[in-house]
Amino acid sequence: MGGRPTNVAGGGSLFIYIVKTKLKGHHKQSTGLAFSQNLTVLLCIWNIDGWEKKKMKAIQAPPGHTSPLIGETIVQFHNDQCHLLVSHESQIAVYDTQLECLNSWYPRDALSAPISSATYSCNGLSVYTGCLDGAIGIFDADSLRLRCRVAPSAYMSSSIVSSSSAFPMVIAAHPSNPSQIALGMSDGAVLVIEPSDTEPKWGSLSSQDNGTLPTTPSSSALSSQPSKTPPR
Repeated sequence: MGGRPTNVAGGGSLFIYIVKTKLKGHHKQSTGLAFSQNLTVLLCIWNIDGWEKKKMKAIQAPPGHTSPLIGETIVQFHNDQCHLLVSHESQIAVYDTQLECLNSWYPRDALSAPISSATYSCNGLSVYTGCLDGAIGIFDADSLRLRCRVAPSAYMSSSIVSSSSAFPMVIAAHPSNPSQIALGMSDGAVLVIEPSDTEPKWGSLSSQDNGTLPTTPSSSALSSQPSKTPPR
């Protein structure tokens, strides 16, 4: 379905944009979209050859959750283009391209605050998850096993931790360093963090198998660098 040209003026110039198509079959607010390079689908799911709606599925509510889920749902394809990371304040989950849930994780225990953001690492082996209390969880991408918890005090000063409710609103993974992430904070700060030299990776699966959860408790154990404002 084609669309009418749309004229948009900006900066003294006139640009013409064409609405290629308006997808049918979805009427509520959209908060997350993702293209698949291999399977030619756009979630909800629509087929991009004819933009025919193929399937739609609601995310599963956590056990014991009786009220309807509200809030944004964000989606991101894995590098293999066959798995989809879905993040909502109530959960992170991995779905296949038929929208069947393969694994899910709900906030609990050491990481109990609602989820604010989640993303795959650049190599697709980890999932970085931010929470509303400022904590960060690092998960194994395949099993969604919690590998490590980064405490807010590991990357924020004690004065900020005690006097504000700053938390990572969005997490971005470095495009080539799988251990480095950028945090867009609710107070406007942007931080780039990575494990310290003494702990080159974010936790380990072996420690989980032993029944313990690695936690980064203090700023001395983590490399953190705030964004710098370029000189004017």
